[in-house]
Amino acid sequence: MQFRHELKHEITASDMIAIRQRMRAIAEPDPHAVDGKYLIRSLYFDTPEDKALNEKIDGVSRRQKFRIRYYNGDTSVIKLEKKSKAAGLGTKVSAPLTAEEAGRIARGDIDWMADSKQELIREFYARMRGERLRARTIVDYTREPFIYRPGNVRVTLDYDIRSGLCYTDLLDTEHPMVPVAPGICIMEVKWDAYLPDIIRDAVQLPACRTGAFSKYEACRLLAR
Repeated sequence: MQFRHELKHEITASDMIAIRQRMRAIAEPDPHAVDGKYLIRSLYFDTPEDKALNEKIDGVSRRQKFRIRYYNGDTSVIKLEKKSKAAGLGTKVSAPLTAEEAGRIARGDIDWMADSKQELIREFYARMRGERLRARTIVDYTREPFIYRPGNVRVTLDYDIRSGLCYTDLLDTEHPMVPVAPGICIMEVKWDAYLPDIIRDAVQLPACRTGAFSKYEACRLLAR
């Protein structure tokens, strides 16, 4: 499991346009993107005491969170993901789910997970039993991803963030979603051993500082 460097910046819509133009000139689009972007839907899980949410708010260095995610409304490819953070580094492991399995997990029907062939699903089952993890909120947003091969760099621009509030049926695409932080865009930069100067220069913006904006946190706080 390899940890990667991660930087996150909260930027304006005009900043995003500038970064987009720069990245188009020096990087390549993600081959999985459609017209340069894709739609992401995630269902996040937390304890009844909101452990993951509170750890994010308190700035705990080492933390984990679980989510189920799919792209562009395509439920034929759904993944369970565990995202881990440690001192500014991040890593992610995933396991495939069918639409039926994802729906069952969202509803709390989890006994079948104990016998899964996927290690991550079995771990998630143990955590759901031991820590009482349960589905908490759906988060939708649009992402524009760029790839720069040297350094294995990935730059993403996320916007149009929307929350399902307390609704957790991630397969229901008809349920109304509520806008979160209108006009705010999130730029994320991830890399392995080094960040090439050409990318470092391209993502620089006046008065822009590294931030810790969390789409999950913003959506949960909106529902309170």
